[in-house]
Amino acid sequence: MKKKLVSMLLVMALAMMTVFAGCGSDKKENEGGGKIAAVSKDDIKVGVIHITDPAEGSGYTYTHDLGIQGMQKNLGLKDSQIVRKNSVGDSDPAAIRAAMEECIEEGCQIIFATSWGHMDTCEALAAEHPDVIFSHGTGYKSNGTNFNNYFGRIYQARYLAGIAAGLKTQTNKIGYVAAQGKDNSEVTGGLDAFAMGVYSVNPDAEVYVKVTGSWYDPEGEGAAADALIALGCDVLGQHCDTPNPMTAAEEKGVWGVGYNSDMSKDAPKAVLTSVVWDWSVYYTTAVKSVIDGTWTGANYFGGMSDGLVGITALSDFCAEGTAEKVAEAKAKIESGDWDVFWGVIETNEGTTVGEEGKSLDDATITGGINWYFKNVVEK
Repeated sequence: MKKKLVSMLLVMALAMMTVFAGCGSDKKENEGGGKIAAVSKDDIKVGVIHITDPAEGSGYTYTHDLGIQGMQKNLGLKDSQIVRKNSVGDSDPAAIRAAMEECIEEGCQIIFATSWGHMDTCEALAAEHPDVIFSHGTGYKSNGTNFNNYFGRIYQARYLAGIAAGLKTQTNKIGYVAAQGKDNSEVTGGLDAFAMGVYSVNPDAEVYVKVTGSWYDPEGEGAAADALIALGCDVLGQHCDTPNPMTAAEEKGVWGVGYNSDMSKDAPKAVLTSVVWDWSVYYTTAVKSVIDGTWTGANYFGGMSDGLVGITALSDFCAEGTAEKVAEAKAKIESGDWDVFWGVIETNEGTTVGEEGKSLDDATITGGINWYFKNVVEK
């Protein structure tokens, strides 16, 4: 009996060791690139960190929240399954961490962080919480498991908008309000694509850029727009959060191209078209992959062919022939045989980038465009 008891205890001990070893192994695999477990549709909770308040009704945060609403509708989620943290500025790491930790405490399995400055906190928390997914918009960092980045080929839509601006201008001076300078490839690449669209239909036009130095600066964006109009710019483009450049254009009797959402509602007499996102395309795919257990941790860089980016309907005061030129360029891009950053490209410093018969690769487009196209003037 004693021998049998000892044998039974030994077997039980070995079994317990196997269980604990298995638990430790699972955790290690998850931290180092393992699979994220599926979550049922009824149990999924989605967190979203907004840099401003969607209630503003236009611009960047508003557009991201439309994407979250679209995802919720597409997947049939309840309001209680969406946890929003609004007005989380991207220059306050403590506030960003607190907002994300609140999402975790409320049971979120995936958290979308929408602004550039949220990136480093996502990276840190992803290491601390290997079972929570952190999906970061606009950035470049990722770990291939529970931390990825997502953005889109917005430059494709900006090129089309540049065509509308280039055909409309009468002074051959087009303004552009930019949130960041040359060191930020997201903003600079978009500006260059816009300027290249302008050049494709109007080689005599120049694009004047003023940088606010902030992603969200309502007063600064309006002031930059006024300064560009004072320089003689009669069409404005923008890469900034508010519709203030468009309302400034309408007040001064000139035209503009909106960004993020359809800004014709803000400046109906000025907006030729708007460069827009449908973020629900990515948000729906990402959340569904968590529900299905197919999340891979891969980064996402969608384009016009996905329906992620595009332009709104052209206004009836666009220049004659605009629709035809835009449709022609759109067809070329969507064919896959040509893209905006194709061939040898001249900069405004007299240098060149790119190669004949090739497009810039995605890594360069997302992180290496730190130059301005040849018709861009810095102001």
